[in-house]
Amino acid sequence: MCSHYEAPENERLLAGFGVAPDSQLPIDLWPTYIGPFIRLRHEEAREDDLPELEALTGQFGLLPFWAKDRKLGRQTYNCRSETASTKPSFKSAWKKGQKCIIPISAFFEPDWRSGKAIPTRITRTDGGVMAVAGLWERWKDQDGQVVHSYTMLTINADAHPFMNAFHKPNDEKRSIVILPNGLIKDWLNSSVEQTMSFMQPYPADRLMVDNRPG
Repeated sequence: MCSHYEAPENERLLAGFGVAPDSQLPIDLWPTYIGPFIRLRHEEAREDDLPELEALTGQFGLLPFWAKDRKLGRQTYNCRSETASTKPSFKSAWKKGQKCIIPISAFFEPDWRSGKAIPTRITRTDGGVMAVAGLWERWKDQDGQVVHSYTMLTINADAHPFMNAFHKPNDEKRSIVILPNGLIKDWLNSSVEQTMSFMQPYPADRLMVDNRPG
């Protein structure tokens, strides 16, 4: 599953979503790094003519309220959609409908077809920003400081013509949930009961291997 990805520059976020963090964050992201995520703005703020969406920064690796420290994020950067509603790390965010998208320009998966793990950079064929379905959470550290965090939702990809090429031969194939552009706001506005209907594979012909420098 996806533990390494590239976030878009703020200029691309503004062009695609109309919002971006106040400052540019690192592009190359791993679990526990701080990256951007996008969610719906609270309804009260929308009445002040602010954009419907807002861009926040948070840890890549979700932190439930009971987390002792940020290190838990090394285990919670991806969330199996099939078990999200029952797993202690994710069930609160799932049941509260705390949906977000994680904007990415590329992600990396290991290609084992040669017998060795070859880190492989994956992008959209059109070079566009990918909107990954995710969950977000709000956590407080020992000093009372608020830390936002997020996780990428995943689905089975055993039958996916593109994503089934990655991970070890005998392991289950998994894929992050990439939303078509036209479904982004539908996803963010959807009810908890509708969540699983968005857990669909992204068309294989819209993804490509691109190992050029990002």
